[in-house]
Amino acid sequence: MSTYEQAVAEQRRPGRESQDGSLDMMELVRLATLAASSHNTQPWKFRLEDKAVAVLPHFARRCPVVDPDDGHLFKSLGCAAENFVHAAMAQGHVAQVAFDRTESEIRVSLERSPSAKAGDLFHAIPRRQCTKLPYDGRPISSNERDVLEQAGSGDGVRVLLIDDSRTREAIIEYVREGDVAQLSDRAFRKELMAWLRFNDASAVRTGDGLALRTMGRPSAPDWLARLITRFALTGKAQAQADAANIRSSALIAVFVAGDDAPTAWVDAGRAYERFALQATALDIRTAFINQPIEVCRLRPQLHSLLELEGETAILMLRVGYGPLAPFSLRRPLQHVVVQATA
Repeated sequence: MSTYEQAVAEQRRPGRESQDGSLDMMELVRLATLAASSHNTQPWKFRLEDKAVAVLPHFARRCPVVDPDDGHLFKSLGCAAENFVHAAMAQGHVAQVAFDRTESEIRVSLERSPSAKAGDLFHAIPRRQCTKLPYDGRPISSNERDVLEQAGSGDGVRVLLIDDSRTREAIIEYVREGDVAQLSDRAFRKELMAWLRFNDASAVRTGDGLALRTMGRPSAPDWLARLITRFALTGKAQAQADAANIRSSALIAVFVAGDDAPTAWVDAGRAYERFALQATALDIRTAFINQPIEVCRLRPQLHSLLELEGETAILMLRVGYGPLAPFSLRRPLQHVVVQATA
């Protein structure tokens, strides 16, 4: 087993359940860090308190080019908070989540409850991933769609599940335009390259970023991989790959909200994470296709296509059946816990 695989095995081990309702806060944090984040930046810190945790933004890990308003950053915090909720249930506690916009932090308060127990979403936490590989095109049953839709809605957020070919092809065109716009931008390319991990050694050393092995690409020395990527990573090539991947998917899921501000971003992150965990429990894969949301000039076109009135698209992903990809890594817990009290 390689060092990378050893790190995955340790970080992705099944969550611990509590038989007596005792809290293991560091275990809850471990499971929270397995949440999704843009470019796997893991832009969070956790302040532990007595039966509570504050999920804090780590602005040093932001991506100002692709995410200038920090929308993805706060969605990532919402994802981590949602994992915390389901992990706490397995330790006999229910969680109340509140976003403090003044302090820019999410507070998760825990209360002992005899009804709290581990559920399917808890067991899915270590296995959830953004699977960037092609899917197999199999349709998703109406029953499973209903379950996914329920999981991805709530707190002012709803999820639209799209499978008609006309809308799919229009979205593919917007993704193509987004790929070309982003990968023609020198600042975007520089930021993206900073988060790519070209080999196992660099991925293990940093514990973050986009490891090439998770995308089905071979490992290579940094100097060689950077040289190849500089020429191979083009908008046209990425658009072709994204189009094929979207067409291989059963559904496109779009999370929409009535606002485009931090509270809605946190709620959308929580809704996405529930959706992704439920999909994982059903052995269904997901991967983000956020280009039409990230490129501002494409947003109005996407909103018109989806016939949104008074709502905004917050996140978009493709959904379908397919193989598991290698898992991404996480940073050590001591790097994300900023304070611990009894």
